[in-house]
Amino acid sequence: MSTALTALIGIEYDLGTHTFTAEEIVTFARKYDPQRFHVDPEAAKHSNFGALCASGWHTTAIWMRLNVEDMKRQIKAAMERGETPPQFGPSPGFENLKWLKPVYAGDTIRFTRTLNGFRALQSRPGWAMMQMSSAAYNQNEQKVLEFNSAALIGLA
Repeated sequence: MSTALTALIGIEYDLGTHTFTAEEIVTFARKYDPQRFHVDPEAAKHSNFGALCASGWHTTAIWMRLNVEDMKRQIKAAMERGETPPQFGPSPGFENLKWLKPVYAGDTIRFTRTLNGFRALQSRPGWAMMQMSSAAYNQNEQKVLEFNSAALIGLA
């Protein structure tokens, strides 16, 4: 396993931020999660959330976009240093996905990923499974999202 990657174990890494707009929340929700508190600002006022809020799936999708952008940056940086970049593979899925607080229109969310470790795969020589935990925090540093995940990575 790359020394650079193992040095990252246990460090919460910022993937970036995203500000959720009302228009974006409604557009996403109309296509993928058309519940009243995601698509209708007036109805949302009378819901248990009290205002228009993003779908948890929307919040998670933004995490994924920022995560993929970060992987691309890591590959590019390794190549610029003359190193063989990590070969990221697919993920077998998420566990313990929790939407802890609503994400409201106007909230700026900071997304993170923490590498927890690697496990060599006996069934796929040259590959390991990375174990990670991820989270997202609103502008008040309140955690709004958390989950655990895994992904394949080629051993260089």
